[in-house]
Amino acid sequence: MLRFLDGILQTVSNHDPKDSITSCPASAIVLLRSRPDALIALAHSKLHAYPFESVPSCWRRLYTDASIAKAVVLIRQNLRLAQPPSTGHDATENIHSLAKKEDYARGQWVDEVVKLLDMALIMTGGVGREDMIENLINKLQQHLRKSEPPRKKRQKLEKDLVAFPDRVANKKLQGPLLQYRIPSASKLSISAFERHMKKGGPLVIRDAIAHWPALHERPWSSPAYLLDKTFNGRRLVPVEVGRSYTDEGWGQSIVTFKDFMEKYLLNPEMESNGSIGYLAQHDLFAQVPSLRNDISIPDFCFTSPPSLSVLQPGLCKNPPPELEEPLLNAWFGPAGTISPLHTDPYHNILCQVVGRKYVRLYDPSETDKLYPKGVEDGGIDMSNTSEVDAEAAILLLDTKFPLFRQAKYVETILSEGECLYIPVGWWHYVRSLTVSFSVSFWWN
Repeated sequence: MLRFLDGILQTVSNHDPKDSITSCPASAIVLLRSRPDALIALAHSKLHAYPFESVPSCWRRLYTDASIAKAVVLIRQNLRLAQPPSTGHDATENIHSLAKKEDYARGQWVDEVVKLLDMALIMTGGVGREDMIENLINKLQQHLRKSEPPRKKRQKLEKDLVAFPDRVANKKLQGPLLQYRIPSASKLSISAFERHMKKGGPLVIRDAIAHWPALHERPWSSPAYLLDKTFNGRRLVPVEVGRSYTDEGWGQSIVTFKDFMEKYLLNPEMESNGSIGYLAQHDLFAQVPSLRNDISIPDFCFTSPPSLSVLQPGLCKNPPPELEEPLLNAWFGPAGTISPLHTDPYHNILCQVVGRKYVRLYDPSETDKLYPKGVEDGGIDMSNTSEVDAEAAILLLDTKFPLFRQAKYVETILSEGECLYIPVGWWHYVRSLTVSFSVSFWWN
């Protein structure tokens, strides 16, 4: 382990002349091993001095490498504390050593290491250090397994967390009575899917992901499994707090995966008082590749859709960038989470792994009846989001948005193992009826 850590320090301390970090002041770079804390603070201030997309790459790399360096230093220090004490120290030194060992036993330093590395991924994307960070976390987790609780205690934990509470109690929010069902297909061939895309419209696809381990032998419906895959829940995730990003009081926070699950998914009191947290549109699978191994990209995402000029002429003025490969995002939260009525710039296959969701879709031709937002304060273009709460009371809808109920829509309740094809530009509203874990695949 120590040799592995030495190799990482060597790599982050010796940079190729073409490395983006060399654009940072040389006086800062030389402090990577001796003062990583100071460099993290410096780089952090630079990350917030620019709009996100305009941050010079050197500061992203400095933040990442300084975080890795500090993490390695913490690991080395605490691995030494795990060694048997040497003889010949006086009483004061022994007391100091015992205090340090208590910190080691509590594992607080492990939380700090994981926080450092995850913040680097969340703040900078990893900038070429993604594999190094993942390898470092995996090595540390493997090393610490030797000091895990006895197997009996682990078995009790796994038994207690075998399923989410709403699955045990068979609880779910009531979905609306479906009136205008989205068509569905089973055992759909690629050629049949391409023919459907040319015809247009959404489609529920069954049997396409039945082989995913996430549905069976490595079940995402098991809290114990998810906690294990996130280093006993230590991994950090961005969480949306509130029912919907269009609601007043909505906010975001970065919390540990364990705290997110315990507060919003495993705590009946939070459900009863209406407090909702949502891990929404997050690339969890780049951050935790072992979860990525539990799923695979549906073959439908490698087809060639008809051109935008045929499907959505309105998008041709500002076409989205062409994707080299599908974009994956995780959507994980309790019953009651909502994605308000909005459109996406790409074709989407939404795959339901855990729980059930109600989904309603509107053809782009209905846009004038859906009351799109405009440019908000700060110059943020929200024209892809409707002002309408799609399931609001009829009286409110008719008063504020008189055209809305004239808009034609289709709908479905998406169940575990099903996929929903959402064509580019189609308006869609989504509400979770149970604890729900979905994966979206954007492609063009």
